[in-house]
Amino acid sequence: MFHTASTTPEKLLQMLAALLLFAAVLGVILFLAGRLGGGKRGDKWVGFLYLLPVVLMLAIGLVYPGIRTIYESFFDAAGNTFVGIDNYKHIFTDQDQLVVLRNTVFWVVLTPFLATGIGLIYAILVDRSRFESFAKALIFLPMSISFVAASVIWKFMYEYRPDQANVQQIGLINQIIVWLGGKPVQLLIESPLNTFLLIIVMIWIQAGFAMTVLSAAIKAIPDDIVEAARLDGVNAWTMFKNITVPSVRPTIVVVLTTIGIGTLKVFDVVRTMTGGNFQTSVVANEFYSQTFRADNQGLGAALAVLLFVLVIPVVAYNIRHVRQSEAR
Repeated sequence: MFHTASTTPEKLLQMLAALLLFAAVLGVILFLAGRLGGGKRGDKWVGFLYLLPVVLMLAIGLVYPGIRTIYESFFDAAGNTFVGIDNYKHIFTDQDQLVVLRNTVFWVVLTPFLATGIGLIYAILVDRSRFESFAKALIFLPMSISFVAASVIWKFMYEYRPDQANVQQIGLINQIIVWLGGKPVQLLIESPLNTFLLIIVMIWIQAGFAMTVLSAAIKAIPDDIVEAARLDGVNAWTMFKNITVPSVRPTIVVVLTTIGIGTLKVFDVVRTMTGGNFQTSVVANEFYSQTFRADNQGLGAALAVLLFVLVIPVVAYNIRHVRQSEAR
C-alpha cells in the first residue's frame, strides 16, 4: 500500500512532463512552420515538419522495438548468450511448438473464409428485407462486446458437469447432448476438437463485421445492372455468381485479409477459454506464455518475429489488391 502511494505522484509527474514535452515540441513545430511557410519550397519544409513527430513516434514505438525483438530472438532464454537460429529451429522441430503452428494454420485457414462466407450470405439474404435492420443488428451484436466477454459466454456454452444423478448441465451444448440421449463431454479438453470449438467463437464475432462491410458493398451495386439481370430471367444462383460476387470482389478481399490478420494475432479467445492448455495454444498466445510466464525471452522474441513475418504477406497482398482496384 505504501509502495503504491509513493509511486502515484511520481507517475503523475512523469505524465505531466510527457504532456509538457509534447506541447513544447508542437509549439516549436508551429513556430517554425509559421516562419518557413510561403512558396513551394517553404510549403515543402512545412510538410516535412508536420511529418517529423509521426516519424519519430513510429521510430521509437515501432521500428526500434521491432529491431530489438529480432536481435533478442538470437539469444538464449536469459538474453545473455548468443544462440544463432536455435530458437527458430526449436519452433519448427519441438513437438509442442509444432502443435502451436498446426493450430495457427487451422485458425488462419478456417476463420477468415467461414466468417466472410457467412457474412456474405447473410448480407444477401437480408438485403432489402422488411426486417433488415433488426436482422443485421442481431449478427453484428457480438462485435459490440470484447473478445474476452464473448469467450466467457462461449465457455459457459461448452461447460461440462459430471454425468451423475442430481447434476444438471449448465452448458447448452452438453445439455443438448444429454437431451439426445448421449453423455456430457469435456469439450474444451479434447484435442483437436477444442481448437475448432474456439474457432467457432472467432467466427461468431467476425461474421458481423464481414456482413456489415459486404452489405454496404452489395448496396453499391448499380440498380440498372441488377434490373437488367432480372429482366433477362437470371436466377438467384446466377445472380450471386456472375453479378454479386464479381461486383464486391475487392471488398471480399479486404474483409478476408482483415479477418486473417486479426486471426493471426488471436490471443484473447485462447487465453480466456483454455489458457493455451490442452493443445489449443496459437503463436500469439505462445509468445505471451514463453515471454512472461516461462521467462524465455529468446523463444518469445522468435515467436513474435514469426508472427510479424506471417502478417507481412497478408498486408502486402491487401495493399496490392487495393491499388489494383483503384487503378481500374
